[in-house]
Amino acid sequence: MILIVLIISSSSLIRKEDDSVRVPKPRKLPSGSWNIELKLDGQRISVTRPTKKECENVAALIKAEHRSGIRHIEKPSDMVLRDAVEKYIESRENVLSPSTIRGYQTIARSRFKDTMPCRISKIRNWQAVINAESRICGEKTLKNAWGFLKTVLKENGIDPGTVTLPQVIRKERAFLEPDQIKSFIKAAEGDRYELFYLLALHGLRRSEVFGMKRKNISDGIIHVRGAMVSGPGSKLVAKESNKNQSSRRDVPMLIPRIEELLSGDPEEYLFGKSPARIEIHLHDICRNAGLPDVTLHELRHSFASLCYHLGLSEQETMRLGGWSDPAVMRRIYTHLAQTDKDTAVEKLKNFFQKAE
Repeated sequence: MILIVLIISSSSLIRKEDDSVRVPKPRKLPSGSWNIELKLDGQRISVTRPTKKECENVAALIKAEHRSGIRHIEKPSDMVLRDAVEKYIESRENVLSPSTIRGYQTIARSRFKDTMPCRISKIRNWQAVINAESRICGEKTLKNAWGFLKTVLKENGIDPGTVTLPQVIRKERAFLEPDQIKSFIKAAEGDRYELFYLLALHGLRRSEVFGMKRKNISDGIIHVRGAMVSGPGSKLVAKESNKNQSSRRDVPMLIPRIEELLSGDPEEYLFGKSPARIEIHLHDICRNAGLPDVTLHELRHSFASLCYHLGLSEQETMRLGGWSDPAVMRRIYTHLAQTDKDTAVEKLKNFFQKAE
């Protein structure tokens, strides 16, 4: 009953103040939703709704309630860190990708547990917070968590100052060298997830393989269109768009065996859901064949290394693999095969021997 009265009262308020309750012009987001940014009591309130009209109505209601004293805009100094984090995530649920939201929720649930109940304006020593968290998580995890947290603090007018993070030591990723790729393909034949592995060896991301429909592989071409990503609650969410503009691409089918493995309705996904045991199968194949123990993502690394080994240009490798940033590809994905390293060393030796 109280809720009904509040709604009626708020609606009446908007009608009475129709001329004075004006809100900024809504903007359409890439997702198709509409957004209005309100500024009340010096704070930014983000309103996102599926339609332009709904967005305008909700924003007007919030502003009217604030003017009448029904809605209290909590100041940053009044907020505990957990509330600030949850508010940030909620305001962007219809804007950011499901996997990004899921990552933020994981940070909110798992990191800075001792600090989350504290009021953000009362936390004076953020370096001490970092030091404590560094004892219970890895360097990269902490770097990502702090990057998110710092953004939340900035939105709430809090300057955490300069903090020092532990150095992230980049680990060398495993990959299959050219001859090992051939051995792997042979060893994976007949495995229930063989098709998945072969698509990964074409440079496809895990999410792109899960988003692959039967109709997207035709006439010797793998058409990468859309993806399947993990959303809140670890549920898979289909996306029409890919990670970036370069990710939407056509990749020539390099392994004929793929044609033999295709079946099913053209409109259906090749993989209905993320198989829980797919990584276990992959590790078993590598171990039994005496190959490096690679992950699904490292099969994609192996593809980049093969392109380098065969002398493909950087631009062509980026096009086939869907990379948009050459620096990322060089730093993370392009590995020199050991045979290429040995050849380079021999060239150097020969140079100096001839100079004697």
